Amino acid sequence: MDRQATGRRKFLQSMGALGAAGIAGCAQTGADSRRSGSGTAYNPAARFELKVSELEYRRTPKGRALMARIYQPQGAGPFPVVLDLHGGAWNNKDRMAEQPMNRAIAASGAVVVAIDLTLAPEAPYPANVQDANFAVRWLKSKARQWGGDPTTLGVYGSSSGGHVAELLGMRPNDARYNAIALEGAPNVNATVAYVATRSPISDTFARYQNAEQRKRDSLIKSSRTYFNPWETIHEANPQEILERREKAALVPLLVMQGALDDNLLPAVQERFVNTYRAAGGKVSYSVFENSIHDWVQDPGPQTTRAQEMVKAFIAEQLAAGARAG
Repeated sequence: MDRQATGRRKFLQSMGALGAAGIAGCAQTGADSRRSGSGTAYNPAARFELKVSELEYRRTPKGRALMARIYQPQGAGPFPVVLDLHGGAWNNKDRMAEQPMNRAIAASGAVVVAIDLTLAPEAPYPANVQDANFAVRWLKSKARQWGGDPTTLGVYGSSSGGHVAELLGMRPNDARYNAIALEGAPNVNATVAYVATRSPISDTFARYQNAEQRKRDSLIKSSRTYFNPWETIHEANPQEILERREKAALVPLLVMQGALDDNLLPAVQERFVNTYRAAGGKVSYSVFENSIHDWVQDPGPQTTRAQEMVKAFIAEQLAAGARAG
């Protein structure tokens, strides 16, 4: 056990060293991002017609086209910009997974861009985080052509997409995550103004232990496929990042959790929220009664409440950015 613990510490130290050049100073960078709000007008109660289009934003090393689906309000703008990261246990789903949420946000007057991510059977961690980091920079460089204000860019992530979103927010300048160069715009950074999540996997190891206890073979396999080598389940664990007191950008965070979620338990989520707050981060945390892990997929009052909560959170962050600016 002592040798195993020593080996794990050495592994985590080496992984931390790889990203040290980017992580240093992240807390200040995150604050700068929040102060950069330009005062872009946003009324969460507004209603806009939408234009929906798609394009390829990059290809994986194996040649699969990763597509971006753009929900563009039809109006003068400039509009705030939201990047959507899909769930699917790191192994499944695509840009279509959160259409109801994406449409609801966009129809209130925000440019929403939902992207495909590399799936774990193609490449394990950190491939999909690299996609997301690249997409932040790519979207900042493209936002104005869709009427968006790149200085307002925030992220919405669901389930495993919430895990990726938290890593983006906490490690925007990590050298590993920034590995994919953005042609024509090398100086665009990956800082985000905020992170909004639904059922995020904020403690990857606790989620795995829960899957083992409940004998959920598909979730066990998904984790084993994604976290390869296995020690990355600790290195890429938002809860453990905070517990290790790594330097991290603590951007404003929204966490929405189902009370009946037996995928990532509410008690585990609450521990992460409390740890984030103790580290100095601002978190809006809401538990949705009678709601399971994927409750926002079905129309109903809880889904509507989640949509309204995300819109109100975006408005709050934009207002705070405008005041600070």
